[in-house]
Amino acid sequence: MSTLELFFDLVFVFTITQLTVLLADDLSFAQAGRVLLIFSVLYWMYGAYAYLTNQVPPETLARRVVLVAGMFGFLTCALAVPKVFTSDGVAFGLAFVLVTAVHSTLYALVHGKYVLAFAIPNLVAAGCVTAAGAVDGVPSDLLWLAAVLLQQLAPIVSSRITGEYADGRAAVTEHVGELDPAHFVERHGLLLIIAFGESIVAIGHGAEESHLDWTLAAGIALALALAATLWWSYFDADESAAEHALGAATGIKRFRLGMLAYYYSFIPMLLGIAFLSAGLKKAIGHLAHELPAAPAVALAGGVAVFLVGDLCFRWSLGIAPMRYRAVGILAVLATVPLARAASAAQLLGLTVVMVLMLVAEGRGRRRDAPPAPA
Repeated sequence: MSTLELFFDLVFVFTITQLTVLLADDLSFAQAGRVLLIFSVLYWMYGAYAYLTNQVPPETLARRVVLVAGMFGFLTCALAVPKVFTSDGVAFGLAFVLVTAVHSTLYALVHGKYVLAFAIPNLVAAGCVTAAGAVDGVPSDLLWLAAVLLQQLAPIVSSRITGEYADGRAAVTEHVGELDPAHFVERHGLLLIIAFGESIVAIGHGAEESHLDWTLAAGIALALALAATLWWSYFDADESAAEHALGAATGIKRFRLGMLAYYYSFIPMLLGIAFLSAGLKKAIGHLAHELPAAPAVALAGGVAVFLVGDLCFRWSLGIAPMRYRAVGILAVLATVPLARAASAAQLLGLTVVMVLMLVAEGRGRRRDAPPAPA
């Protein structure tokens, strides 16, 4: 993976930072729905770029310059996020058109005219987002939903169109699926690491107006430990197992596995980190006091949503065991009432639940593993 791709990911993760700001300002179900819409649309194109740079590495000056233009588009989208449903909707949409156009232009180096199979649905989706910025209320919401549906249409269309490639005739989606599993898995793993950084930033923001005493230090330690358990839950075994599973598949099957694992499953994982970060920002400065219901739900819900995504990730790639994650989802949600005592009580409860889940899972994995050959 190139350093330019890592730079690209740093820019993209700024959108998660902006979404966390939206959630921290309004922890409501309506706001959560809006965040889901925004992130689903943006993350679709992030995934498209991950496929792109896997097959069109940014090795030449021309490719790098064009890729930086796509980064500019993502950065502008992120800056417009806080007011995307009010004054900055059109600006967001035009920047998203640029993001989509850059992707299509670079991918044409591999697919030629067949790039239109997914470029057209993606560009029309970007047009819907732009149009949504010019209207309010229900029409705007419907245009955002149309954009999401159009993006989902792109792989369906490209799977039904075949093209002539250097290695013979194949469906466009099948050719997209011939990616390098090691690069693809590493790219998304690094994205997840950068996203975890948002939880650290949230801890800092939450603590900036408090005196740094032993109570605050203990709360910071709990919050960091909680974030570390999420890291542990993915990087202990999932990443290497995912690379093996993708490597065992080819063509369109590999493409579908990549979509299931790294788009549909990664959306709740990344949004879970955003929800957790919003909850941490509210909780860390009020450790000895009752935490209101909304941030308490954001804390536990963020961890639970992350685990739901990771459970789906494991299911799509056949990574066992899964039962411990399913129990863990219920257990972390059960910590919400602890917030009535104090924020610190819920942080401690969440951390203990996650550690117990991961320890039990590790023992279960070792117990279920086949015996080593004599």
